[in-house]
Amino acid sequence: MGSVSQVSVFEKAAFVPPDSIFDVTRRYIADTNPNKVNLGQGTYRDENGQPWVLPSVRMAKEKLGNDGNHEYLPIAGLKAFREEAVKLVFCGTKALREERIASCQALSGTGALLLAGLALKQANTGISSVYITDPTWSNHDLLFSRLGFEVRKLPYYKAGSFDFESFVSTLKTANSSSAVVLHACAHNPTGCDPTKDQWREIAAVIQERGIFPIFDSAYLGFNSGNVDKDAWAIRYFTEDFGLEASVCLSFAKNMGLYGERTGLVTYITKTSQTARTMDSILENCQRATVSNPPAYGAKIAAAVLGTPEIAEQWVKDLITMSSRIRSMRQKLFDELTRLKAPGDWSHIVQQSGMFGYTGITPAQVAYLEEKHHVYMASTSRISIAGLHDSNVRYFARALDDAVRTA
Repeated sequence: MGSVSQVSVFEKAAFVPPDSIFDVTRRYIADTNPNKVNLGQGTYRDENGQPWVLPSVRMAKEKLGNDGNHEYLPIAGLKAFREEAVKLVFCGTKALREERIASCQALSGTGALLLAGLALKQANTGISSVYITDPTWSNHDLLFSRLGFEVRKLPYYKAGSFDFESFVSTLKTANSSSAVVLHACAHNPTGCDPTKDQWREIAAVIQERGIFPIFDSAYLGFNSGNVDKDAWAIRYFTEDFGLEASVCLSFAKNMGLYGERTGLVTYITKTSQTARTMDSILENCQRATVSNPPAYGAKIAAAVLGTPEIAEQWVKDLITMSSRIRSMRQKLFDELTRLKAPGDWSHIVQQSGMFGYTGITPAQVAYLEEKHHVYMASTSRISIAGLHDSNVRYFARALDDAVRTA
């Protein structure tokens, strides 16, 4: 009896290239050069270039003690965490008082965006396209296109600053079958945020065109050192302008809970009944994907936000992180100026948040890695948090060499 030739069920599978940012980290780790610099992944580092566990997080962990409870959380997550996170953003608002906010714990910011997209589908909103900024965080396109939305681009960056005119003119072509992903603050990757007046005009266009806003809020408090300041656009849209919206929160950056995957998705609705409906939809979407979220990070965040003395320390921690990043921006700019590096580098200090958009070419990025062992995104984005007193001058000299040579 002859053998039957079997063709693999995966015969037509196509290899997917590694995620570009995580691959930068992989190459950095493999490099043995003692002067190597990692400006790729967006994780905060202290003045010695080391991971920093926030003092407030240490206090929260001490309060939790040796918690041996490994029971499942409810599908919607830890109630105390959800309540404290909602209060953080919406304290004092009519939406909170009137119980018009649906919420569900999520797997950090990515999980929050996933649940937001799934819920838009299940709620029969009629939304079929999602507008994202160009450039933006790479996961925005991947996530929403994978969910079946048509992803469209909004011009965002030009000549070192926010391209407001192009952004608004393109936004005006959207309609009520569209949602738009807005960065609440610290735009990733450019570090360029709209002014308050520009936010007001954006909100007016969104209201006029019937567009649904989704706020990606990964840096509240981390950007300026003040949560209220960083959440201004969210509150203006939902409180002052009365718009329905989704707000996706991550506590990776502002609490340093990167690997704990601690986030929240919210929907601000017109009525409390609609909020209850969206609660039910979010729970159903959660059940269909991860069933229920992890507990430990949520317990830490709830302790930080819900314990007055720990919350007070967290405010200080936010100032520590945001201030150090601003000081590194200034030192990098000062050193590039001292070196008379070709070009205008003022955008380095005009931008804000974890990232800086240098504007150098992909060839210059490759040159920095090959000659100087500096690792960064090919888009020219750098994590300012990866700079410290021991490497900022080295990086400035390397950058000066790259723009002169490559």
